[in-house]
Formats: sequence, structure tokens, C-alpha cells
Amino acid sequence: MAENIGTSNDGGGDGYGFKEQDHLLPIANVGRIMKQILPPNAKISKEAKETMQECVSEFISFVTGEASEKCRKERRKTVNGDDICWALATLGFDNYAVPLKRYLYKFREFEGDKAANQVKVSISNSKDDDDDEAQKQQQQSPLMFQHDWKP
Repeated sequence: MAENIGTSNDGGGDGYGFKEQDHLLPIANVGRIMKQILPPNAKISKEAKETMQECVSEFISFVTGEASEKCRKERRKTVNGDDICWALATLGFDNYAVPLKRYLYKFREFEGDKAANQVKVSISNSKDDDDDEAQKQQQQSPLMFQHDWKP
């Protein structure tokens, strides 16, 4: 019985009750992201999507594992965006860490502005002011992804 520890009877698991596809990003999401960068008439084979799915899932696990180890050493239970940026830089992915750090800063700045604006909006009784404020927030959002950035 001891020799069965860590093995799976269904052939698709990892011995902990997870199937291989449970460790991968959904292939539809991977395909959608791939299509965003390609010309509209480009086709992507199933094999290409599956290969990319495995690669990005492994990359995310690799970076998250490094960040998680840092948190464990610091006796913290929550991995945050700064930990991910640190892990990217530590693992030699500075070309990704720097723009991600900028994005994280803008995201936090935007979230702070959004919270402050919600307080202002709740005080205001004018519906027109609420509509104008919502339009301003939408136009000023730094969270829109641009496909022309280079790591």
C-alpha cells in the first residue's frame, strides 16, 4: 500500500486529486489572448494553443512559486503584486518586472482615485454629476491594455 502514495489511478492526476488540466489555464482564454496579437485572418492550430497553454501555465507556476517562497520566508500568507514583480526580477525577467511594476502602481493609483470619487459621488445628489463622473473615470482608466508595449 505504501508504494501507491503519490500516484494516481486515473492516469491524468498528480497524486493529490488534481488532473493535469486543473493546473493549466483554460485553453479558450489562451487562444483568445493569442488571437489579439495576430492579424484578423490568422489561424491558430490546436497544437499551438496547447503548447502555449502548457508554457504559460508553467511560467506562472514558476514565478508564483518564487514569490510564494519569499512570502513563506517572511512569514506572510498572502502573495501580492509586489511579490510577483520581485520574483520576475529575481528570476531574470527584468524586461517584464519593470512594466508590470509601473502597471501595478497605476492600478493602485486608479483604485485610490476611484474610491475617492465614489465618496464624492455618494455625497452628490445630482444624477448628471454622477454620469459625468462615470464618463471621466472611463476615459482616464490606465487599465486598458495596449498591444504595442514591448517588454
